Amino acid sequence: MSENNEHVKCLIIGSGPAGYTAAVYAARAGLKPVLYTGPEMGGQLMITTDVENYPGYPDGIMGPQMMEDFRKQAERFGTDIRMEMITSVDFGAEVHTVWTEGGTELKANTVIIATGASAKWLGLDSEKRLTNKGVSACAVCDGFFFKGLDVAVVGGGDTAAEEATYLAKLCPKVHMLVRRDEMRASKIMQERVKNTENIIVHWNTSTDEILGEEEVEAMRVVNNKTGEKTEIPVKGFFVAIGHKPNTGIFKDFLDMDDSGYLITKADSTKTNVGGVFASGDAQDKHYRQAVTAAGTGCMAALEAERYLAEKGLA
Repeated sequence: MSENNEHVKCLIIGSGPAGYTAAVYAARAGLKPVLYTGPEMGGQLMITTDVENYPGYPDGIMGPQMMEDFRKQAERFGTDIRMEMITSVDFGAEVHTVWTEGGTELKANTVIIATGASAKWLGLDSEKRLTNKGVSACAVCDGFFFKGLDVAVVGGGDTAAEEATYLAKLCPKVHMLVRRDEMRASKIMQERVKNTENIIVHWNTSTDEILGEEEVEAMRVVNNKTGEKTEIPVKGFFVAIGHKPNTGIFKDFLDMDDSGYLITKADSTKTNVGGVFASGDAQDKHYRQAVTAAGTGCMAALEAERYLAEKGLA
């Protein structure tokens, strides 16, 4: 076959914990997986500093170093890792077709999707500058580093309510910024926020600026009704306005929910298309942890191997 028209048994799209774990399992099973990293090799962990909640790293590890370890392990067993993006797919036939940004066409008997999800941000320059210096999009990941310090959570949905109640166990004060005069969170989550004494809800409030040079020191907020601006000292600033799964290229073929998360069959990574499996944050809107993503990457590879065996291709 020409260089621009390949056929592979197992194609993995994405290179976070789910993609690399799928690659380790698929490679060890002799499936000769080809993995396309996508635009951000290593996924969201590349913008994470200390990871202290992944088993096997007793002293913690930097996110980028952890992803480098995952990559080396996948390569050790023979995974073909390519730093390129898949830009379109056709899952309409039994053998699936994908195209890369460079114009390469690949046919694949199985496809494991591990494209992840990206946190939504406010879009402030200070937010970008202070990411990992007090600004975070994951309280479960980073809350521990702010034990005993005052923090803020931006958002009015279930995620924001969950993050605020989680942080309230660690921090003396949690300032919750809700841009309207009501929350979108479910009734039970609103009750939890209301019944947690050290969560201070600021209604009709938006972030004007995050203050601090080397780390977060305070935030300037604005009242959306009066226009009044106030500075509040905080050391942590958690953005909880949602995540967007990176699944747009699959919308014509795969079932997804209203937010774009891929729908998989119960206790499985199988999608509605035979031979296509979804893992990690592209299909998980509840946990969004490296360890759960890795677990579903393992599941996807095992299911891809079984699928190929049933077809006599493994």
